[in-house]
Amino acid sequence: MLNIIKGGLVVSCQALEHEPLHSSYIMGKLALAAKEGGAAGIRANSKADIEAIKREVELPVIGIVKRNYEDSEVFITATAKEIDELLESGCEMIAMDATLRERPGKELLAELVAYSRERNPKVQLMADISTVEEAKAAEALGFDCVSTTLHGYTPYTSQSKLYHNDFAFLKAVLKAVRVPVIAEGNVMTPDMYRRCLELGASSVVVGGAITRPKEITARFVEAASL
Repeated sequence: MLNIIKGGLVVSCQALEHEPLHSSYIMGKLALAAKEGGAAGIRANSKADIEAIKREVELPVIGIVKRNYEDSEVFITATAKEIDELLESGCEMIAMDATLRERPGKELLAELVAYSRERNPKVQLMADISTVEEAKAAEALGFDCVSTTLHGYTPYTSQSKLYHNDFAFLKAVLKAVRVPVIAEGNVMTPDMYRRCLELGASSVVVGGAITRPKEITARFVEAASL
């Protein structure tokens, strides 16, 4: 999959239960629209959504399952249960939280990597990280790529953003690891997308700026009130 999306745009087609577009059918149509717009791949949440997307497009899919657990802050593909669901979905890549936080049931990230490799070694693995240290650790565990997805979304990076200081965090990760680095997180404009590729990102995931009309509308309304 990495070869297919290299140098291209991956569109994140996701809607949680409390959001207006929550529907596997709608996610499939969003993926179709993204394909017709030139997307190289899709990132999607849940087995049901991935299967619906697969019926609409032939683009490769980065699959995740978001699920809350009482004993952990980790909620992106947190346990073997989510990996099983994704392996059944037909996605080409599985992304999982690769932060250093304790996982539900105290499962270890290394165990989940080994489990996925054993069940289907053809499915590539993406590490969603929030720090350079986590990127290095993920590379050592054998992830195929790392993504800046969680930078700014963990308690210890909450005051930082991917795009600050001309994508300083992305630059730091690119310098620290040899595996492909996917830029993801608050990439809101075509210029920002292009800049990520210029800096060396293998590809870029964009979600909210494309597939969340509620948030897009709110930004327009807010701009008019300033």
